[in-house]
Amino acid sequence: MEYIIEMCNITKEFPGIIANDDITLQLKKGEIHALLGENGAGKSTLMSVLFGLYQPEKGVIKKNGKPVKIQGPNDATRLGIGMVHQHFKLVHNFTVLENIVLGVETTQNGLLKMEDAKKRVVELSSQYGLEVNPDALISDITVGMQQRVEILKMLYRENEILIFDEPTAVLTPQEIEELIKIMKGLAAEGKSILFITHKLNEIKAAADRCSVLRKGRYIGTVRVPVTSKEELSEMMVGRKVSLMVEKPEVQPGKVILETKGLTVASKTSHKNLIEDVTFQVRAGEIVCIAGIDGNGQSELVYALTGMIPADSGSIQLNGRDITGESIRKRGVAGMAHIPEDRHKHGLVLDYNLAYNLVLQSYFTSRFQRGGFLKYDEVYRYAGEQIERFDIRSGQGAKTITRSMSGGNQQKAIVAREIDRDPELLIAVQPTRGLDVGAIEYIHRQLVEERTKGKAVLLMSLELDEVMNVSDRILVIYEGKIVADVNPKEVTYQDLGLYMAGSAKGGAHNGTA
Repeated sequence: MEYIIEMCNITKEFPGIIANDDITLQLKKGEIHALLGENGAGKSTLMSVLFGLYQPEKGVIKKNGKPVKIQGPNDATRLGIGMVHQHFKLVHNFTVLENIVLGVETTQNGLLKMEDAKKRVVELSSQYGLEVNPDALISDITVGMQQRVEILKMLYRENEILIFDEPTAVLTPQEIEELIKIMKGLAAEGKSILFITHKLNEIKAAADRCSVLRKGRYIGTVRVPVTSKEELSEMMVGRKVSLMVEKPEVQPGKVILETKGLTVASKTSHKNLIEDVTFQVRAGEIVCIAGIDGNGQSELVYALTGMIPADSGSIQLNGRDITGESIRKRGVAGMAHIPEDRHKHGLVLDYNLAYNLVLQSYFTSRFQRGGFLKYDEVYRYAGEQIERFDIRSGQGAKTITRSMSGGNQQKAIVAREIDRDPELLIAVQPTRGLDVGAIEYIHRQLVEERTKGKAVLLMSLELDEVMNVSDRILVIYEGKIVADVNPKEVTYQDLGLYMAGSAKGGAHNGTA
């Protein structure tokens, strides 16, 4: 039996769109098989069919050559199929341990028995190098840690077919390296892995074979070691893609954003989340804040954008003190924000696309009169943005945002924020989970803002992005800015060392 899983001629349709059009995918036992495609190409949909979240209109799924019916995730689990979703499915007010055993709990006389489960989780986490604190609440741990919990959930259920949906979208370079090591270890033990991604470096580093989807159709399957990144990206996008960011020399103008001594205290410990942060961003430059996840980047952005108050220090935008201003006032004063978590802070998922595109401006005279929305104007404007930013959605401006692919949701946020013509654009992980075509596009938008003389503050965990896009890099470690470097003069290794908190060439040479 050569294939452990075969998806034969799968077709899945949604209103106005064929997400999967007659796709066949074959997974061998013990291989890491990448599934590559642009946002909206149908990758997640295909995996959701395999995991039983969707029922296909046509097609058959076989396991070890025998047809199987997967009516829901419980069927998938019984067949040994596990999935780590792009947007994690964890209960935030449960502990790590409770999340791992959820649905497969051991009980005695109606009471939970956690001791054995805890022992098993601790064993699994040390066996696979997935260090977690079983007693921590999900709401208190970083996204990188949450992902480990998702992987441990699969291992705890002894799944043999593991689906990773965009697993590295939220990880630091070090965590990505670690994850690829873990995946290879799992495959060596005979587990079979389907790995959805659009990061070509990762496919080259991890996968044995790669199947490519484009606009819902199957393009082909290639052996990764003998296929170049350029060939892969062309299969995926259907055209040649520039993998380098092209931008003219930087010519910084006046100071647009200035923080002095910005400090945010922690509610749970005596340490500050951000401590005495002072920096400037000028018109016409892209400044990037780089660091390992959980070192205060998120809190810094929250304080700058008004989502949490600063405990001390000041923030000036265009010479005006905005330290105590509301989020809307900051927006009106010229600040735009592409947030880190597009679902939590970027979109109202059950609103349609048109409403999401005017979330920051519905109160202006352009879109409302006497407290009532001008619907025609809202939809006309949405139509323009959909065309200008190439936002793909089944039913245009009326599409419910939740049903769009992650990349197109991200494009909608970028469209909304850039179209307001801000003085300062704060972009937090703007290309997280996007494909090469969309990344190229968003990088172009950031560079264009810079060329227009706007100030751009980028926060990214992707070292390639940090090095390629920024004019200046500020490294944040444990809430402090520990380095201000020029990307042309710093190496990846040095940057990794700064991010790990050791001075250049320090004792941690192994960490970068």
